[in-house]
Amino acid sequence: MTANNAARRVRADARLSIERILTAAQQVFSVDPSASLTEVANQAGVTRATVHRHFPSRQTLLDALVRDLNTRYLDAFEQARVESTPPLIALYRLTEAAFELKTSHPFTITLTPTTRSPGSPASDPRIQEKLDTLFARLHASGDITADDPTWCRKVYLALFAEVYDLPADAPTLRTAVTADASTLDARVGLTLTTLLGALGGSPPGR
Repeated sequence: MTANNAARRVRADARLSIERILTAAQQVFSVDPSASLTEVANQAGVTRATVHRHFPSRQTLLDALVRDLNTRYLDAFEQARVESTPPLIALYRLTEAAFELKTSHPFTITLTPTTRSPGSPASDPRIQEKLDTLFARLHASGDITADDPTWCRKVYLALFAEVYDLPADAPTLRTAVTADASTLDARVGLTLTTLLGALGGSPPGR
């Protein structure tokens, strides 16, 4: 094995360890936010020293969890093609992906901005900018009448959080979709129907 191949193998192993640690941390902290790094290491199947090598402190691990989730959100924007796809379709795809991420990363979502932590994805300026771009496109296409993207973003994020907190059997979830729709579809449908009504638009065609 050449030196270059060996170096690539080391980097690949390190990335795999980091992914395992981040996944384990999400699982462990979702059950017990005060869990130790040793518990995270046990869940990840690595040593405590391995966790400490990548994340010297609990705070660096928390920061990494937020960065990882932010990256996933940014990837969702790319997948939704919010700058080129018809904006209503992009909004639907993005909202669907956001609910999936929020469900799969319950602990990270609870992290709030502090002087030592980058905070939740909603506080990331890159995500805010992309949402503002999407709402500007929705206004330009005539899908909404509200013309302030920042206000639209704030309404969207607040509504998104409220819909996410609804229990799965909430009657309200069934107002915008068919009775046999999945819980995910129901949440997306309720979010978009309510949002577009509030912003002076019409629900997207299904």
